[in-house]
Amino acid sequence: MHVFVTGGSGLTGPTVVAELLAAGHTVTGLARSDAAAARLESLGATPHRGSLEDLDSLRSGAEAAGGVLHMAFGGDFADPDDMTRRDRTAIRTLGQALEHSGKPFVSTSGTLVMPAGRESTEKDEPDPSGIAGFRIPGERACLDFASQGVRASVVRLAPTVHGPGDYGFIGMLVATARKTGISAYVGDGGNQWPAVHRLDAAILFRLALEKAPAGSVLHGVAESGVTLKSIAQTIAQGLDLPTASLTPDEAAAHFASPFMAGVYGIHSPVSGSRTRALLDWSPTHPTLLDDLKHGDYLTTPTS
Repeated sequence: MHVFVTGGSGLTGPTVVAELLAAGHTVTGLARSDAAAARLESLGATPHRGSLEDLDSLRSGAEAAGGVLHMAFGGDFADPDDMTRRDRTAIRTLGQALEHSGKPFVSTSGTLVMPAGRESTEKDEPDPSGIAGFRIPGERACLDFASQGVRASVVRLAPTVHGPGDYGFIGMLVATARKTGISAYVGDGGNQWPAVHRLDAAILFRLALEKAPAGSVLHGVAESGVTLKSIAQTIAQGLDLPTASLTPDEAAAHFASPFMAGVYGIHSPVSGSRTRALLDWSPTHPTLLDDLKHGDYLTTPTS
């Protein structure tokens, strides 16, 4: 299959591109800069110049492909409405290029769209009022194409897709611990996050492109729930620092953002058992805590 990929030069994207190429697919990747184009070329993919705002570029990339994988997402988190608008418009443009073709279209979201406070499954409805509610319109825009002759599916990734060079939520926790001298958690730290290794996530994306039924909602989750206290303690042990329990107000100051304090304080375990059964996906790579102990999180300096 020839796959058009957005977000192929980001943090998770290169691993996904490499997985697709290793499985015999060919890849064209959206590149908005010379650096992104060079990264894609180094992986063996063909760069396609453009951006999420360049709808003609998105359309032509999708029309020339046998399937589309949309991973790019970003913008100013101070303006989530604009991020939502841009993502939804890009998804609609990509999907329209595939209408009535039967081709696969896989879009990306996050498990933080699910209701907090309990373990959610792929069958549960996301929470528009939740901390990641701004991702839901993009999910719906993609899944709408399942009724338009597109094999559309959505992969919801765990909030931590861990692996080498991670500068996401876990990398930020490590950097904050180094900066403040404290490895902190919110409240009693019993709140849980799902997690998945980057290599396992890449396999899931490939499987979704190859065989996910139209309308599928997939959870990229290898571990349904890891406590934030255990994460903070592992970081503390590795950096020889104390741990500390913070109130929500203290956490907002410690993490320099009420939003980040809310993210680190949320209890949002998620099951991926339906996804595993549907696609015969079996995560085999290190767990989050093993990756913290033996990966590069605590040995590579962070800025």
